[in-house]
Amino acid sequence: MRWTGIAFGLLLLAVLLLVAHTIWMKPLKIGWFYERVFAEFALENPEMMSRLRMLPPWLDWYSDDLTDVSPAQQERFAGQVREALDTLRSYDRGALPADKRIDYDVLEYFLATQVEGQRFRFHDYPLNQLHGLQNTLPEFLANTHQVKSPGEADDYLARLGKIPAKFDQLLEGLRLRESRGIVPPTFVVEKVLAGMRAFVAVPPEQNVLYTSFEERLAAPGMQGVDDAAREELLAAARAAIADKVYPAYRQLIDYYAALLPRTEGNRGVWALPDGDAYYAWSVRQQTTTDMTPAQVHALGLSEVARISAEMDAILRTQGLDDGSIGERMLQLAQRPDQRYPDTPEARARILADYQAIIDEIDGGLEPYFDVRPKAGVKVEPVPAFREKTAPGAYYNAPAFDGSRPGIFHINLRDLGEIQKFGMRTLAYHEAIPGHHFQIAIQQELTGVPTFRRVLPFTAFSEGWALYAERLAWELGFQERPLDNLGRLQGELFRAVRLVVDTGMHHKRWTREQAIDYMTDKTGMPQSDVVAEIERYLVMPGQALAYKVGMNKILELRARATAALGDKFDIRRFHTLVLTGGPMPMTLLERRVDAWIAAERER
Repeated sequence: MRWTGIAFGLLLLAVLLLVAHTIWMKPLKIGWFYERVFAEFALENPEMMSRLRMLPPWLDWYSDDLTDVSPAQQERFAGQVREALDTLRSYDRGALPADKRIDYDVLEYFLATQVEGQRFRFHDYPLNQLHGLQNTLPEFLANTHQVKSPGEADDYLARLGKIPAKFDQLLEGLRLRESRGIVPPTFVVEKVLAGMRAFVAVPPEQNVLYTSFEERLAAPGMQGVDDAAREELLAAARAAIADKVYPAYRQLIDYYAALLPRTEGNRGVWALPDGDAYYAWSVRQQTTTDMTPAQVHALGLSEVARISAEMDAILRTQGLDDGSIGERMLQLAQRPDQRYPDTPEARARILADYQAIIDEIDGGLEPYFDVRPKAGVKVEPVPAFREKTAPGAYYNAPAFDGSRPGIFHINLRDLGEIQKFGMRTLAYHEAIPGHHFQIAIQQELTGVPTFRRVLPFTAFSEGWALYAERLAWELGFQERPLDNLGRLQGELFRAVRLVVDTGMHHKRWTREQAIDYMTDKTGMPQSDVVAEIERYLVMPGQALAYKVGMNKILELRARATAALGDKFDIRRFHTLVLTGGPMPMTLLERRVDAWIAAERER
């Protein structure tokens, strides 16, 4: 027994030494390194952990905390990225099995791009009208933080209490940016001020942070909270909002109110220090190509001309012959048969109609897909407090543990913005077979490092969603001319983005020039156009990813079709693209070329 004890002790020591070596030194296996890299970044982001819900409940150490956004943490993160890239490159890629080299390549591309852009890590506007922290944090707490037990309710209150510390970190970063000449456009400050002032103007018990908590405490799934405990929890939430959350917001309001006179108009990032280099990097990062801003602009002009010609032909069949494409689309949008009445019943009808569109195509995709996500998708309205500055629609991914489905959010701020001819295209993009298929399948991948299940590449994800719009048309789900017109308007919209994004950030267009161009070319409602243009001003380069990504996927499908002839199977092509997870377009091209060679040998 003594020797058995010694052997067990030595084995335990060896395991502990191996664990310590894996954590603090170069892991013996690259797969261990992959998991360490993911853990290092995920464990420092408790809000991301709450969104993903990858760990079992007994490992929930994070739900009472908020993510550190201080400049010091950003510096630490930058150091971690550089160290991770150096460690990755110390492994011998050539010694890896051929099917495992893609893991190496994806991570290397991502890390190298981040390292290249580290000198621009403060070239952003963390307090903005679209995805600024003042909007995303309440939405996270109201919609993502789970409250199904007394412990989770206590965690919610703990997070409310930590909002002042997080906003202090945010303010430190804002002041640092200002000292470096990184000041948002004027409209950003104006709209953020208006939104924050409205947020704190309502009594605490009417704030979404209180009402959403109240709803969850009263939900049927809530366990272990009686009426007295519920009232105690609600009183604590009310006090936290009044005494901690609102004062924290007022600090931000005071800072932005003082900043407003120091803003210098609504200019693109060319006006920031080293702005041209920053934008060139943003274009490469978002498109995952080597395209220059000038090349993207030229592509946009070409695509706008092509798509406009196709739309013109359909518009003429509707008796709309005169005026620009945009003017005629605006006329079409005003037709009674393309609008909903502005009533509560119509809002419910819109959500139901979107769900019906999704259910219809979901039931007809078997001949074209042999891999589908297990997670479902549901349609919900954009939260009321976000309606004014949120886009027309967006998608939130399901939780890894199955506790939350994918959510397709529709903005119902103004029913005049919703035209029936565009609804199918939007549903296909955001839900099925677009974002929901791609992201849910990515999350459900097996046999890959964890980072492959969560790492985003915008050109891949948005390129797939735009490809899904066209695919639905090819498969016969948009047979009516007006539905196809809606699809073309959606594609034209993404082509126009290439022009206006590069126009504002590279060619120094004004905000008003970009608004006029998009309105004239697309015929989108003015409120949508303004929201979009202002989005591009705070997210430079992101809008380029859609059309560039779609074009590459179509190019690769055409290449495979030509090379394989009768051997080409669209189901296998879709499986190849989706089960590889998001990756740079350059790596997707390499993957498809290898697949074509293998298919020839089948």
